[in-house]
Amino acid sequence: MDSYNTINEVLVKLFNEIMHIEEKAIITEEFKDISNNDMHIIESIGKEEPKNMSTIAKSLSVTVGTLTIAINNLVKKGYVSRVRSEEDRRVVLISLSEKGDKAYDHHKRFHEEMVEATLEGLNKSETEVLVRALQNLSNFFKGYRK
Repeated sequence: MDSYNTINEVLVKLFNEIMHIEEKAIITEEFKDISNNDMHIIESIGKEEPKNMSTIAKSLSVTVGTLTIAINNLVKKGYVSRVRSEEDRRVVLISLSEKGDKAYDHHKRFHEEMVEATLEGLNKSETEVLVRALQNLSNFFKGYRK
């Protein structure tokens, strides 16, 4: 099989497998009350400073309305908290609760293991080529989001 067909086959399988395996790996007994999508929202909120809804929605490429529904559910389940900004009371800031922090760390560990497995056995120049190829792929997808 030529390189083009091999890459096409690997990418198609990889995208499907990543979504399926990630869901199985991160939605454990402890986090069975949330979805893979919820976990990506938790990842976008992050553990640093609280973020406003627009910032989170933009990072996920969703509308604020769509995000609001998901945030409401995550608040009810105890993963996320809302607070009004001290500077501007109209602004609602979103942050992770202690339970959300644990989910974030769990998800991060999965991604770290995935990256380590990808880089295993590659030398520096092979890693640089892989990074460049993945950046090209990312740029391709960014073009489709517009």
